[in-house]
Amino acid sequence: MIFRRLGGALLSLMLLAAPVAAQVSVLDQAQDNVGVAPPPPPPVCGTQPLAIARMSWPSAALLAEIHARILAAQFGCEIKVIPGDLAATGSSMGSTGQPAVAPEMWINRIAELWNPAIEAQMVRPAAPSYAEANFEGWFIPDYVAGAHPELASAAALAAALPTLNGGTKVRFVSCPPDWACALINRNLVRAYGLGNLVEIVEPANRFEMDTLIGEAVSRQEAIVFYYWQPNAVLAQFGFRPLDMGPYNEANAKCLASLSCPSPAPSAFAPETVVTALAEWVFTDIPTIAGYFQRSSLPLAEMNGLLAQLNLPGATIEGVADRFVSERGDIWRQWVGNDAP
Repeated sequence: MIFRRLGGALLSLMLLAAPVAAQVSVLDQAQDNVGVAPPPPPPVCGTQPLAIARMSWPSAALLAEIHARILAAQFGCEIKVIPGDLAATGSSMGSTGQPAVAPEMWINRIAELWNPAIEAQMVRPAAPSYAEANFEGWFIPDYVAGAHPELASAAALAAALPTLNGGTKVRFVSCPPDWACALINRNLVRAYGLGNLVEIVEPANRFEMDTLIGEAVSRQEAIVFYYWQPNAVLAQFGFRPLDMGPYNEANAKCLASLSCPSPAPSAFAPETVVTALAEWVFTDIPTIAGYFQRSSLPLAEMNGLLAQLNLPGATIEGVADRFVSERGDIWRQWVGNDAP
């Protein structure tokens, strides 16, 4: 009986002591961990080099090099810039998720590759490559715009043209006759009632087109001309875009047809040009995805970069370095508050 009572007392003492021992163990572990740094956060760009496609045309190549420099400097990313091609890059991203980034993807032109890749959740657009969606239009020189502030749109040409060139026809520099834009421009001239007011000039090639525009500007000639962006010519000289009005799909279809009996005005068709990311960028390295979602560049800025590229001795890499050095007012908005 006595032993039974002693055993019960000992058991009670052991049960009472157990929480105390546990507390002491926890305290010992806490003391052992004092001064031990927490594990580092996962790398912002992941553990593998981030591949960016550098397409063959200058604007896309510049974007690739600019983003490579900013991501390396601001986020500490290891970047691999690789050669790219619109169709080949779109196909590779859709099947393998590589490269991770294509900064200037004209997705309307590879819809048969892009749409299945979207459906398979292999790629996703981060943001428009450029702040504007209309890449084609009509332009007038700054000196004409300054003398005629009322001339802000294509619709205003019919009233303004008779006063521009002493009553004689004003030259309208279009594009080469075998380009689709030549037919559209001819029909637009009819749509705006300009047939008796302009002389349509269709140069033989791109070089002659630029020469005609440059020579007219050097003479301070009042001209109207067609052009597209991004392009160095629009930054090398002072030009003002004319408001082409809203895009009308039915009107635009007629304007692009040889048989368009009653053409009506429309803006040129907008293009969807995006920074394309592999889907895993959004899920695995969301900070970098956020950067690209803020990275739309104004077309006028790219026009200026392309003009710099035309200077003697200029290179893609050198122009990209200069942009990063001088235009922090633009790219710091892309970085935001996400940089480590």
